[in-house]
Amino acid sequence: MPPAVLARLEAEFDVVRGETVPEGVEGLFITPRSKMTAAAIAALPASVKIIATFSVGYDHIDVPAANRRGIIVTNTPDVLTDATADIALLLLLAASRRAREGEAMVREGTWVGWNPMQLIGWQITGRRLGIVGMGRIGQALAHRARACGMQIHYYNRTRLAESEEAGAVYHASLDSLLGVSDYLSLHAPSTAETNKLLSAARIAQLPKGAIVVNTARGNLVDDDALIAALQSGHLAAAGLDVFTGEPDLDARYRSLPNVFPLPHLGSATIETRTAMGMRALDNLAAVLNGKPALHPVQV
Repeated sequence: MPPAVLARLEAEFDVVRGETVPEGVEGLFITPRSKMTAAAIAALPASVKIIATFSVGYDHIDVPAANRRGIIVTNTPDVLTDATADIALLLLLAASRRAREGEAMVREGTWVGWNPMQLIGWQITGRRLGIVGMGRIGQALAHRARACGMQIHYYNRTRLAESEEAGAVYHASLDSLLGVSDYLSLHAPSTAETNKLLSAARIAQLPKGAIVVNTARGNLVDDDALIAALQSGHLAAAGLDVFTGEPDLDARYRSLPNVFPLPHLGSATIETRTAMGMRALDNLAAVLNGKPALHPVQV
């Protein structure tokens, strides 16, 4: 926990740590590693009023089960936009320039010197970036990619205002976007509708040699389909910060040289994690003082 968050937590609240929740506890301060299933929520004492998660995502919480018990669930939106967009751009560049293979060559001592065709990658300038989900993070990535000379295309449930598009090309369907995406970056939430959104059929619609980036949630991708496309060469590479079942990701990703993987670092800056923690504590303080939650999760 960031030091400033921990200091405030201990100064403002009576903190009880442990795997079980004793009677009298009114609020839970959790991270995505805490799986709040329907059974776990049913076992909570009647005193619990709020579950405040140290995250924007809340797929580790059975929100309907909490709501049925009158427990408010809150998250930490709007504070990790820049950090996550930075990681998305890092993944895009690293996958494009074969950074994983290059680092391994240097670390393992197999680099024998400069060669005209050694680890040839792909330049992003002038290439088409397709963004799935043009919310705050999608727009922040578009801003960064535009500065690199990329052409921005996007698919969103609703079209942005012209001033927000900043020249980006809107696609009314995901299928339309896929065909023009040299690079595809996923920024949609994890829902029943987006589960395995990037299926084998949709991957096949991407141009040969396309690169996929995912900083959203692992389950947006059909792992078997993505791995098959990376192995066959239909996709040139992928940059992945999230995985289904993480940290127990599909072992095949570890052995693919054209996958640049990160361990869910999207929000991992001290500035962002501190802001996230403070936002979670703001929600706790509000509810425990009889005020409305600042960022209640609505499902």
